Amino acid sequence: MTPPKLELGKRRRSLKVELGERAYPIRIGWDTLQDLGPAVVRATRATQVALVTVPEVGRRYGGSVTRSLRAAGLEVHRFEVPDGDATKNLKQAAKLYDAFLAKGMDRTSAVVALGGGMVGDLAGFVAATFLRGIAFVQVPTTLLAMVDASVGGKVGVNLQQGKNLVGAFHQPKLVWIDARVLETMTRRGISAGLAEVIKAAAIRDSTFFRQLEDSIEALQALDPAHLLPVLERACAIKAAVVARDERESGLRKILNFGHTLGHVVEQASGYRGVLHGEAVAMGMVFAAGRSEDLDYAPPGTQARLAALVERAGLPGALPELPRRVYLEGLRVDKKRVGDRISFVVLKRIGRSAVVPLLPAEILPAAFPRRRD
Repeated sequence: MTPPKLELGKRRRSLKVELGERAYPIRIGWDTLQDLGPAVVRATRATQVALVTVPEVGRRYGGSVTRSLRAAGLEVHRFEVPDGDATKNLKQAAKLYDAFLAKGMDRTSAVVALGGGMVGDLAGFVAATFLRGIAFVQVPTTLLAMVDASVGGKVGVNLQQGKNLVGAFHQPKLVWIDARVLETMTRRGISAGLAEVIKAAAIRDSTFFRQLEDSIEALQALDPAHLLPVLERACAIKAAVVARDERESGLRKILNFGHTLGHVVEQASGYRGVLHGEAVAMGMVFAAGRSEDLDYAPPGTQARLAALVERAGLPGALPELPRRVYLEGLRVDKKRVGDRISFVVLKRIGRSAVVPLLPAEILPAAFPRRRD
């Protein structure tokens, strides 16, 4: 069946992350990059901005974003960093500090992060720590960043020992999502982003999960009539969780569903060859299986999740690395308290919980094993 066409007036959606004086809007639209400049001025009150991006994104969208910012009266300094999660480190952050100072940026300046989750994390971390914190705006250009990394204010860099081990909570002033930029993404990249959409539904909204089961192929086709409501719902789920628990002291931990083992997979790969969403998908399917094994979730939970993950074009099985590799990765997990890790389990599709588990409970001695 041909998907419904979306009227132009319905191609813009807005929601808000309710955090008191740190509240900020999420603007979701189609073909809206040219309108970014005035929104940045209103949100930040800055007169100069650092536009941080990667070469390919800069080549595609840097010009139009720069023109929009300058047309709004902003002085723009553009900085490109190498692509890839291996770039997200303290050395690259230091280079940006030096570059910002060389351009005369001060506490009234702002950072605009144009790119995927890596760019948002790195640029946001620099914004959080430069001169003890300046304003920043998220302009995500990947599906994964749109529904996850750009919302919530978690910014940071990797260390050799693990992912995101140095970071801060620094909320953006604005999240600007132009879903049309997804047309230039690869199918693999779209699939990786769908992992975080599936995660949001699995942990919080069973109705949304059923909608994904009905429309996952239409989402991959990027039809605005299907895509924009899904972006809005996924962002709304995260925004609601963040509003209740900004600094991950309780409820927000559920957003780490699939990430405990997923981060280990990324680390073991040297942050190359495995996309973040792919690693999260593997971790989610594994966590759903452990949820059943530990009697938190009813039988069939893993199978249902795995089926949707597969339809989204994502891998569902963890790499068969030695168990010790996974255990070593868990030792530096950010969610570890004492000898236990806050592990996210499913109670059922649409409902989740955080339970403190020993690494040996997460990874039983028989691991790895194949599930029937």
